[in-house]
Amino acid sequence: MKAPGLPRGFELPLEPRLPRIGSVDAVALEERAATLGKRSIKKDAKLWALELAVRVIDLTTLEGADTPGKVAALCSKALRPDPSDRTVPSVAAVCVYPNLVPTAVERVRGSDVRVASVATAFPSGQAPLDVKLAEVRDVVEMGADEVDMVIDRGAFLSGRYAKVYDEIVRVKEECGEAHLKVILETGELGTYDNVRRASLLAMAAGADFIKTSTGKLPAAASPPLALVMLEAIRDVYEETGRMVGMKPAGGVRTAKQAIQHLVLVHETLGPGWLTPGLYRIGASSLLNDVLLQIRKQKTGVYQSPDYFTLD
Repeated sequence: MKAPGLPRGFELPLEPRLPRIGSVDAVALEERAATLGKRSIKKDAKLWALELAVRVIDLTTLEGADTPGKVAALCSKALRPDPSDRTVPSVAAVCVYPNLVPTAVERVRGSDVRVASVATAFPSGQAPLDVKLAEVRDVVEMGADEVDMVIDRGAFLSGRYAKVYDEIVRVKEECGEAHLKVILETGELGTYDNVRRASLLAMAAGADFIKTSTGKLPAAASPPLALVMLEAIRDVYEETGRMVGMKPAGGVRTAKQAIQHLVLVHETLGPGWLTPGLYRIGASSLLNDVLLQIRKQKTGVYQSPDYFTLD
């Protein structure tokens, strides 16, 4: 017999660890996301917001053509995003494929920049559990500080919630001291209710962060989808006192979009979440636009889009 308020597949002991699943009012959600997206930031706060956006970026390269040289260049940019302006902070982390973790670890050694690795058969999640766990063990042994895992969307969408939950628990165990970010791939979940349900499931299973997407699908980090996840984080915090991080990824490409996401966090969770320890933005092309906007704030002049290197 399943617990009241929980979807079929959840075990009874999970109930004390989750708020009620509930359903999402799509109209209210989209209206709130649109309203918050129009919030203006005072001029004297804009530079602070832009520099915060840099500090929370997971600078990412997840392409089949990735090489050690490309990752080394990415790490250099992560450490010093604007070589001509030492006041611009480093990013939070670099995110790479497992085989390139050693290169990233060596390049950022001695800095505050963390190394994140995707795992568990990224991006599909379609592999046997023992293969997924072995990959997690490998990236942790190679020095990854953070593991970005993908859930089995096929299992989730077919109602096998306990399977998804158990996999996250097992992966979390293999992470040891490394932080676990659980990727929901919101663009494949179909409904806001499913995104909320997956968010709560991942947090109950021990996720340190929940993440919108692999970045392989368009608009996976839309403001309404991000807001669903932020509200789930808020509900878990209010019920349990546990602070879980959030990482939008997929479609956040401009400084304006990044600031809109920061506003969502501030208004939903409060300023306590506006730190790299609890908030990240997964991005490959975002950093350059933020750097251009920082230069504009400091000099009053826009630079050419190719002023900063493309890595």
